[in-house]
Amino acid sequence: MQTRSGSVGSLEEGKEPVFTTRTAQFKTPPFRVLQLFGLYLAICIAFSIISVYTIQHFGIYSVITTVKSNFVTCGEEPDDSLDRWRKPPSDLLHSMSDKELFWRASFAPRINKYPFLRVPKIAFMFLTKGPLPLSPLWERFFRGHEGLFSVYIHSLPSFKAEFPPSSMFYGRHIPSQVSEWGKMSMCDAERRLIANALLDISNEWFILLSESCIPLYNFSVIYHYIKKSKYSFIDSFDDPRPVGRGRYNESMAPEVALAQWRKGSQWFEINRRLAINIVEDIKYYPKFKRFCRPECYVDEHYFPTMLAIQASNQLANRSITWVDWSRGGAHPATFGSADISEELFIRIHEGNECRYNKQPSSICFLFARKFAPSALEPLLEIAPKVFGF
Repeated sequence: MQTRSGSVGSLEEGKEPVFTTRTAQFKTPPFRVLQLFGLYLAICIAFSIISVYTIQHFGIYSVITTVKSNFVTCGEEPDDSLDRWRKPPSDLLHSMSDKELFWRASFAPRINKYPFLRVPKIAFMFLTKGPLPLSPLWERFFRGHEGLFSVYIHSLPSFKAEFPPSSMFYGRHIPSQVSEWGKMSMCDAERRLIANALLDISNEWFILLSESCIPLYNFSVIYHYIKKSKYSFIDSFDDPRPVGRGRYNESMAPEVALAQWRKGSQWFEINRRLAINIVEDIKYYPKFKRFCRPECYVDEHYFPTMLAIQASNQLANRSITWVDWSRGGAHPATFGSADISEELFIRIHEGNECRYNKQPSSICFLFARKFAPSALEPLLEIAPKVFGF
């Protein structure tokens, strides 16, 4: 028994101290470790309570949306960036109704100075039934002046354009509806063109043209003529004849009095402020739609009358689109291949007098109509010498 006791004693003297210390570490954790574990557990419980409270009171979707909106993939612009307002729509074929479109187009900044470099452009708005037979002439006119103009086309909804991707007219058709000459649907089409052009914040001037119109000068001359003008070129005058005042309906009052009734050419150029006036109008539109019907041709009276009432001091009271009424009838003369000559355009260029910024001028017309499809080839031939392009 003593020998065994001695053996045990010998073991206790050699290795027992180490064994005893390790056993103590596992059985009794230090107090500092317990404190850290308790603090961690308390934080987890507090975070869980706060998360449950937030979801119950604010909704899980709002939390997710807020977090998501702060992250943008590489190269992607956030929805609230300035480019959303500065850049024109990439696709003109939107799904907005006229009511939605006019509302969106009526937005206007109250601060005149833009927070970015804005190069003012001319919006060329073509009101057509279908094809643009004179487009090759216009292509030559536009070439080299990208960034200074925009093109918009309103045709019959059934028409399918076939311009090549390289064309200035490719993808420039807007959502359209049927329009009839002399009826309010014609003014609707014009307002639709203006509204779509207003979606591009860089468009400063708006010119209405038809498929039979041609430019009479090169792009630079026309751009600077429009840019430097203090007035918009919309025809608006008091015509005492039956085809003028004789079309007035007393039911137009009190919005429009007889003394305010005006007549003018359908083809115009207006600045951005007047363009917004046209698309935002809800005061005069119902009166003209209801009480100006053939033999009252609304496209000759609606815009000239409304703008004369609202902004007469901004109007040049003349059109810059030349037409020939010398042959009589309800429509102006149409010029075909046999009519095209240098003498014709010398007469148009030099045979007029007008006022430009209240000063006498011999340059009165920048565009002319009506030109038939057969006139295209001779027009292309004389364009370098007569038009300068």
